Amino acid sequence: MATGWERTREEREKIAAPVTDWLVRELAPKPGDTVLELAAGQGDVGFEIAPVLGESGRLISSDFSPAMAKIARRRSAELGLTNVEHRILDAERIELADDSVDGVLCRWGYMLMPDPAAALAETKRVLRSGGRLAFSVWSSGARNPWISLAGRILVAHGHMPPPELGEPGMFVLGDEELLRRLVENAGFANVRMEDVPIHNDYPSVDEYVRRSSEMGGMFSRAWAEAPEEEQERMKDEFRQAFAPFAVDGGYELPGVSLCVLAD
Repeated sequence: MATGWERTREEREKIAAPVTDWLVRELAPKPGDTVLELAAGQGDVGFEIAPVLGESGRLISSDFSPAMAKIARRRSAELGLTNVEHRILDAERIELADDSVDGVLCRWGYMLMPDPAAALAETKRVLRSGGRLAFSVWSSGARNPWISLAGRILVAHGHMPPPELGEPGMFVLGDEELLRRLVENAGFANVRMEDVPIHNDYPSVDEYVRRSSEMGGMFSRAWAEAPEEEQERMKDEFRQAFAPFAVDGGYELPGVSLCVLAD
């Protein structure tokens, strides 16, 4: 996915901006802090706070994927950031000492981990007393038609497996009660959650398919395996499913991210 993500970075970050702004604002880092970003991808959220940390502070930008970490390293160099350490880290087994960071960021990462409970417990372990965790996951599929509508059509055509209960996926942590219990069981207190809406604008179904395919991942693989004739039939089904979200110039497909702050 790394190559496609790099190509679409600017477009994706524009859409993600409300969530990024929430995470940065609520984490409220201070000069001199050490902040860990988990599942950082290309590092954009952490790079927003790196200037605040100053030369006496440090951002540890980490991802499980070496390809993503390589892009993040290149991006931080382009931005001229000198207080960023790039690491390949497994969030379920964080190779950092206990009580070693002042804050942790994670945008849309925990729900894709095989064991989010273990990852949250590890996050709590590396946080110093008084340290804060700011993260986001996607809310339910019903509140995110920008991806769930197309996903259901691909499942119906047999090109994507139906989601299995409890398995990693975009919406597995979308239940607020379940998520709160998961965070509190990891040892966190003062858990606060907030819905943050996002909007995806597409001028056409063809553009939706192009952008979704460029991002890589399950949609890209599922779409590529479908014969061209079937792709055209599915596009017609997309148009019908997207009709309630039609606006002048295309479609505006809404979504909701569930953002969490805990200490």
